[in-house]
Amino acid sequence: MEDVLIRVSEKVSLKDPVLVEGLPGVGNVGKLAADYLRERLPATPFATVHSKFLPPQVYVSEEGLIRLVSNDLSYWKAKKPDQRDIILLGGDYQGISPEGQYELTESVLQFVVKLGVKELYTLAGFAQGHLVETPRVLGAATSPARVEAMKKHGVVFSRNDPGGGLIGASGLFLGLGRLFGMEGVCLMGETSGYFVDPRGAEAVLQVLSAALHLDVDLSELETKAKEIDRIALKLHDAQEPRSAPSAERSREDLGYIG
Repeated sequence: MEDVLIRVSEKVSLKDPVLVEGLPGVGNVGKLAADYLRERLPATPFATVHSKFLPPQVYVSEEGLIRLVSNDLSYWKAKKPDQRDIILLGGDYQGISPEGQYELTESVLQFVVKLGVKELYTLAGFAQGHLVETPRVLGAATSPARVEAMKKHGVVFSRNDPGGGLIGASGLFLGLGRLFGMEGVCLMGETSGYFVDPRGAEAVLQVLSAALHLDVDLSELETKAKEIDRIALKLHDAQEPRSAPSAERSREDLGYIG
């Protein structure tokens, strides 16, 4: 098997498409956002990414059927003049090693650049180490013009957040993407880092929808967010007597991107 194998199930012709990446990470914010967007558009699967750099694992369905863990690419064609065709990258895992992260990212970029991708958005979570009732969307971009454009949608660009850089696919797609002539933005929804976080995903999708002129119903994510809030509150109440970690220690442990 090749290190990275992209199996195409449908040949597509797209007009000025934008790539949106949302792989598993902190709070699964990016994955939740990408999966939800794929279902709501809806987007059509057209390629599957297999790799030696993904975990050596198969999933087993309730019927006892197996499939290799993988990532997937789906497409959606614009319906209105102010919209863009979209390619969505989602899946089961990021690469399990630094080499794997680079190989997977480069292979996907080589694939989508042939489809005309010149712009990309990566979706991620930014862990704050505490519960976040109203998450901000933090940003990182490839150019000053992108920064200014995303500020108009409420994205926060801070000297301190994220500190130390972007870790994983969300950063690497932007960095390697520039070698392919692509410009882009990483949208990071604030999250505690303790739970799968629909509220962080909702915040990210609000910004992405505005930037790409999409009309996406986010009510289901809001319902899921309220369920997670109830669970978090119960856990918080149960652990109240314990001493909480300091803000500085929380940032040290959880202040990173995924």
